[in-house]
Amino acid sequence: MRMTGVIRLLVLLATLLGSWFIVQTYFERSGRAISLRSWLGATSEPMSTPPQPRHKCANKRDCPADHFAFRIISGAANVVGPSICFEDRILMSTVKNNIGRGLNIALVNGELGPGGPKALCTANFRTASTTVHVGLGPRGASLETHPDCVGNFQPAGKSGQLLKVGSFDMYSGDVTQLETFLQEIKDGTIMLVATYDDAATKMNNKVRALFSALGSRYANQLGFRDNWVFLGAKGLKGKSPFEEHIKNDQKTNKYEGWPELLEMEGCAPRKQD
Repeated sequence: MRMTGVIRLLVLLATLLGSWFIVQTYFERSGRAISLRSWLGATSEPMSTPPQPRHKCANKRDCPADHFAFRIISGAANVVGPSICFEDRILMSTVKNNIGRGLNIALVNGELGPGGPKALCTANFRTASTTVHVGLGPRGASLETHPDCVGNFQPAGKSGQLLKVGSFDMYSGDVTQLETFLQEIKDGTIMLVATYDDAATKMNNKVRALFSALGSRYANQLGFRDNWVFLGAKGLKGKSPFEEHIKNDQKTNKYEGWPELLEMEGCAPRKQD
């Protein structure tokens, strides 16, 4: 019985060694074992995909030649600031250090026309936005190198050029500064608006009416800590199609005390003379 058991063990070991030898012979190539994926006929190299085209402002599609590409993102609660992009240029953002709590507004020239003899520079401060008009001399202006104007200097009159930016504290600031800002907007100017934290506490009926005249449908409904993004224009007939609004509602808020951020992109038509 013992000899029989030893023989059976030797046969089992021989069978295992033979099986191992067969596997090594048929499934090894140059010291590499063939993977199951290769054995089933799959290619080892992943299929390459062509790079996706990049559109202005990282939008999903290109705009026609007679339109401006834009992207507006509201603030998220009181933590992440808003961002405004126009024709692939960031006009306002936390990185540019020109946004603040309340309403953040950028004005751009939306119509074609010759450049004028003046330049416009916006110097941003914590409490207000101050606009300085300076005449250009025969040898050019030193306005571009002025410490308050670096990065904000833009020649007037060119279509799509940034004209002015402003950040207005609508919780504890002076609303008359916003009233003046809106009243001075010239015909043909495009306005881009993004809220951050609270944009409605100091908003009065006069300001709401001014926004409505620029094409807003929701300015009259804007409440405490609502989020709002808007693109309007001076001289616009009817209401703008570029506007989104979300109410501050404890039942639906994404953040504690604030609704989710809003993000809007699109193609705004140029004003034709």
